[in-house]
Amino acid sequence: MIEWKYYPSNTKIPDSLLDLVKLFEMHESEISSTDGRTLKSNDVLGILTTSLQEIGYQVETGKAEKDKIKVPVTYRERGEVDLSFEADAHHIEKGIVLEVEAGRAVANNQFLKDLFQACMMEDVGYLCIAVRKTYITGKTSRNVSRDYKIVISFIDALYISNRIKLPLKGVLIIGY
Repeated sequence: MIEWKYYPSNTKIPDSLLDLVKLFEMHESEISSTDGRTLKSNDVLGILTTSLQEIGYQVETGKAEKDKIKVPVTYRERGEVDLSFEADAHHIEKGIVLEVEAGRAVANNQFLKDLFQACMMEDVGYLCIAVRKTYITGKTSRNVSRDYKIVISFIDALYISNRIKLPLKGVLIIGY
């Protein structure tokens, strides 16, 4: 089962983000991490690409510069982009950025980098971070990390503590 939680928890999830949840549910049998599957984030994104494009997302399709999705952050003279951050997928009209993570989500705190970068991106109001529910580390000793639960506990603390005000309207965490 695809898990998800929307923040702030005192507001209803927008339909446009619920569409993302449904998209992940539609592809669950192909991407689920709970059945021992160890897909890389680009593999998961590849499975989702056509469905994402059908609902209006620009999607990173490769590692070449022309295949990347860059969202502006700052500008220099004459309106030229000075700094931009890359996103896995971006719905420009709805102001949504999607980041799909696998092994680095918790181990390298990639979800925190995703959150920071989305906060800086122009015209982005919503961030969705998709992480594995189960991440198995190590080749000899099999350690299991519950990445979705770990990310949820961090985002819960962020919102509950009320010490940092995010410039985003909402954050959606999906566990696949």
